[in-house]
Amino acid sequence: MRKNQVDVITLGCSKNLVDSEQLIRQFLANGYVVHHNSGAVNGEIVVLNTCGFIGDAQEESINMILKMVEAKKTGRIGQVYVMGCLTERFMDELKAEIPEVDGYYGKFNWKNLLTDLGKAYHNDPLGGNRSITTPAHYAYMKISEGCNRSCSYCAIPIITGKHKSRPMEDLVTEAQSLVASGVKEIQLIAQDLTFYGLDIYKKNSLAELLQRLSDVQGLEWLRLHYAYPADFPREILTVMRERENICNYLDIALQHISDPMLRAMRRRVTKAETYDLLRYMREEVPGIHLRTTLMTGHPGETEQDFEELLQFVRDIRFDRMGAFVYSHEMGTYAHETYADDIPLEVKQERMDRLMSTQEEIAAELNVAKIGRIFKTLIDRNEEEYFVGRTEYDSPEVDQEVLISKQDAPNLQVGNFYPVEITSADTFDLYGQLAQ
Repeated sequence: MRKNQVDVITLGCSKNLVDSEQLIRQFLANGYVVHHNSGAVNGEIVVLNTCGFIGDAQEESINMILKMVEAKKTGRIGQVYVMGCLTERFMDELKAEIPEVDGYYGKFNWKNLLTDLGKAYHNDPLGGNRSITTPAHYAYMKISEGCNRSCSYCAIPIITGKHKSRPMEDLVTEAQSLVASGVKEIQLIAQDLTFYGLDIYKKNSLAELLQRLSDVQGLEWLRLHYAYPADFPREILTVMRERENICNYLDIALQHISDPMLRAMRRRVTKAETYDLLRYMREEVPGIHLRTTLMTGHPGETEQDFEELLQFVRDIRFDRMGAFVYSHEMGTYAHETYADDIPLEVKQERMDRLMSTQEEIAAELNVAKIGRIFKTLIDRNEEEYFVGRTEYDSPEVDQEVLISKQDAPNLQVGNFYPVEITSADTFDLYGQLAQ
């Protein structure tokens, strides 16, 4: 156990990561040495930021808590504190089941941990209230918290509460601070980007926010994650098309396409409206790359519903796609209303068919990129390759561009280069510096 060292472990999504980065900043300001997601956890304080979205994520979080408790018993680490979505949702159960944890905090009251440790909270009015854990050239920025949607299967509103937009001025200040620290790419994240501003400005204000953020000097790429199809603010597409530093990329979770499923899921959108929206996106922003997430096995999903979903994937040919099986989550509308009537093996088989279809599409789309030149941001230096991304690829979730060091030995991580794609497979592109 190392004195004056804090280990922070983050599970779950990039929104959790931002919370961890704010906590890390406070520990650093209070004189601690901080390690994030280290392979060897041995601090006198360990903080575990948990995920509670679906069953698999909950299980991973609980297993990590138990692992840290065991390390505490052997003296390898000191105190163990747990925060985040799992504790926000199951605080009382966790306290009863794993009392060896020194303190539990929810998703929003983690500042109490500092108070309980006798430490001060240091506020930076210039927006530097985070210590980013990503590579220095990109960062995530959370523009709101919470969700006002009422999708049948989703526990997020139970965990996060109602949507709360951050003021535009605060976001611009934070973006300026991030860019001043060396960040060239900002990923905008939220439970629902497309609700931004409705609570504090009484109108959808995402388009205005994008304009103001894209005006920040030195910001090369601005990327949008987690849009919602119902009441989609179409004016943001105009801004995306007109502003060169807004990536022609959109992550929009669609979940399903058959009307019976969309109604059962309480998505407030129809099959026809979804097809129309995606067609409009591609007309308004030529070349836009669309990422989506789909679900299989929601209660009541028939084979016909699934075949419609499969055809939807073939029709739209998404550039990026993820899928997951339905999880019967306590407290959700679906849990209270429907029986979990699709066997797990059927859910899984349907998901596998979806992903197999998408892999074929992704391979074809990648082959079509051969011979084209893309502005590429170098993320890291590996043994044989420099690894980068185009504007159409988000870190961690999308494909990468591999450039052989034999062809280009002197590339710099965090810089942009024109790269010609020379070959491709399902999950990666290979390229060389354009002449």
